[in-house]
Amino acid sequence: MAKKKTNTKTTRKKLKFPSLKLSSQQNLVLGSFLVIFGMVLFIAFVSFLFTGDADQSTLSNFASRDVKTENWLSKSGAWLSHFFINQGFGISSFIISGLLFLSGIYVLLSREKSKLRKHWFWGLLIMVWFAVFFGFFGNEIGILGGVVGYEINSYLQDFIGKIGTSFLLLLGLITYLAIRFKLTAESFIQLFKSAQSKIKNDFSETDDEFVVPIDNNLSEEAATIKKAFDIPLKTKTPDPIPINKPTPLKVEPQPPVEEQNELEINIEEIEEELSETDNLANKLVEDFGQFDPTLELSHYKFPPLDLLKKYDSEGITINQEELEENKNKIVDTLKNYNIGIASIKATIGPTVTLYEIVPDAGIRISKIKNLEDDIALSLSALGIRIIAPIPGKGTIGIEVPNKSSTIVSMRSVIASKKFQTSDMQLPIALGKTISNETFVVDLAKMPHLLMAGATGQGKSVGLNAVLTSLLYKKHPAEVKFILVDPKKVELTLFNKIERHYLAKLPDSEEAIITDNTKVINTLNSLCIEMDNRYELLKNALCRNIAEYNAKFKARKLNPNEGHQFLPYIVLVVDEFADLIMTAGKEVETPIARLAQLARAIGIHLIIATQRPSVNVITGIIKANFPARIAFRVTSKIDSRTILDGSGADQLIGRGDMLFTQGNDMIRVQCAFVDTPEVEKITEYIGSQKAYPDAYLLPEYVGEDNGTSLDIDISDRDKLFKEAAIVLVTAQQGSASLLQRKLKLGYNRAGRLIDQLEAAGIVGPFEGSKARQVLIQDLTSLDTHLENENI
Repeated sequence: MAKKKTNTKTTRKKLKFPSLKLSSQQNLVLGSFLVIFGMVLFIAFVSFLFTGDADQSTLSNFASRDVKTENWLSKSGAWLSHFFINQGFGISSFIISGLLFLSGIYVLLSREKSKLRKHWFWGLLIMVWFAVFFGFFGNEIGILGGVVGYEINSYLQDFIGKIGTSFLLLLGLITYLAIRFKLTAESFIQLFKSAQSKIKNDFSETDDEFVVPIDNNLSEEAATIKKAFDIPLKTKTPDPIPINKPTPLKVEPQPPVEEQNELEINIEEIEEELSETDNLANKLVEDFGQFDPTLELSHYKFPPLDLLKKYDSEGITINQEELEENKNKIVDTLKNYNIGIASIKATIGPTVTLYEIVPDAGIRISKIKNLEDDIALSLSALGIRIIAPIPGKGTIGIEVPNKSSTIVSMRSVIASKKFQTSDMQLPIALGKTISNETFVVDLAKMPHLLMAGATGQGKSVGLNAVLTSLLYKKHPAEVKFILVDPKKVELTLFNKIERHYLAKLPDSEEAIITDNTKVINTLNSLCIEMDNRYELLKNALCRNIAEYNAKFKARKLNPNEGHQFLPYIVLVVDEFADLIMTAGKEVETPIARLAQLARAIGIHLIIATQRPSVNVITGIIKANFPARIAFRVTSKIDSRTILDGSGADQLIGRGDMLFTQGNDMIRVQCAFVDTPEVEKITEYIGSQKAYPDAYLLPEYVGEDNGTSLDIDISDRDKLFKEAAIVLVTAQQGSASLLQRKLKLGYNRAGRLIDQLEAAGIVGPFEGSKARQVLIQDLTSLDTHLENENI
């Protein structure tokens, strides 16, 4: 019967050693002690070299206070020096002080201890070797080798004599150099050869003594190598080479045959040839650096956080009784309708608490969704909202307002790490979510924002939060605002930063637009700006504003060709319903065109209204504004108009809002920024050095204000002469050139071309070709205009 093999495993208990890891405070104390002790030993040893003989008689009376010593560290220094130098390793004991000092540095800086152990190992070996070496020359115990050096020498010399001891010391030195510094015999040979070559060069009197006959098949370089190394050169007779194609011959000393396979091939990397434009741009960047759009206001300072108010009621306060009470009411209400709950948890936000429940198996979600009003009744709360199910989770959410809400200050969201470290193009800190996380979005990715809600629910505060976020993050050279305020009171504070951040029409006195007629002109002017920017992007072969600005900063675009750094433009309309009621299609058409096309060239729209009805927020507007913010509204119809779904009617007001960007809805408590805070920020920015004027948009002349098509001199456009100078300088009769250079609309540029043709400055229309310019230079133009009495 076969025996079963049994494997017996002996288990050994591992010894557990106490952890030697020190705290930061312990590292500081221990490291400081080692550094100071190393310095104390060094000072004592140096003093011992001068006062050691005088202090020998005092060592036996260490405890007596009457005995005086000469050592700089008194009795302790004399005793330590005697112990380490006389009774120890002689003058090589200085290494001990250095090792202690180095150990202290390692402990203080928490450096890797493996290198320190290596220093101690080799340091102690060197100290012993030096003690024996210095003791070899002494006939008695002294400060050279100490007791250790003297005794080891005595022992060795008794067995191998002085000659053997000296060879043993040499062997120890060679062993140390070979192991520590990886020295080999070849290293010594190479060192000897280089020294020999240097001696030869030093003693050479003239170069003629070293001239050797140069073979016809060898280059001068090969002969020089032969002369320097004085070794035979193996050369191969080359094939006959045409005289017009000389080939240099590189001759090197031939290595042994067995080592030829170990040679490495040096691969020469050839840089890709750059175009002339790239070469010029790289040279400009190398000489002057990249173009800096902020250079004109290089001393501009962003507003500090101290300008924003810090509230005492900030932060989340957990009311355990309220949570338990709401939980019980939710569970009891669902139980009354035979809905069991497997689990429930709460997430506390600034104004709303989210209760996530997992119903029992077999419960229909729609059954819980239909109990929204019943749960609100049992909780006696306003604004109960049921999310069934929560996207991305296997739970159902019930949002319940807190009895005591906390204020989300603008300061807290601006100071958050998420906003401060964001690399978004146009970051906006809207507020905090239910999980108390700062909610930051990028306006450049939206790319346009529609904001709606009933009167007094937080729209104006939301707009101020958007503008404040951009003021705290973007330089005046990087973003410009066009502010439309039909109510004339909400955005007037931003007049103080007109020459820093605002954009306006050339002939406009105020940057904040309150007149509906000027709104129409501004929107059409913005469309001209959009067309001009697209023309620049087309000429620069760029797809969007980010690529264009990066190329312009790299100095790859010529400003003489009309290229310039393009700031982002943000159009803010505080009350869109008023514009639609008074202007209708004249406003809706340019806004729809901007919303469709302006994303790539950095123009973004923010439209707010308190009337979210279908005749204000039309289908064209909604189709081009995927990002929506809904504050509290009064009916489900208004909620569906804004969000394409219910939910906004269940909000509690005071900045409570829903944000969607075409997918899920996120509930956010909008950050509160009060009017005094905005006033402080605008005063701080407005008091600094500004641009000479606000950012000027292209001029737009409406149909009623345009020039007549008659060619009468008195009816000519006021920009007639400037247009003539532009075309004569460029020698190109193009209406699009006038649009770009003079920032005009297409109609006005076309009328100018007709007037220039009538004045004999440009030729007739030639189809798709540009018109011929009949005047060759500016001098001839001046003469022509004088003759025409223009």
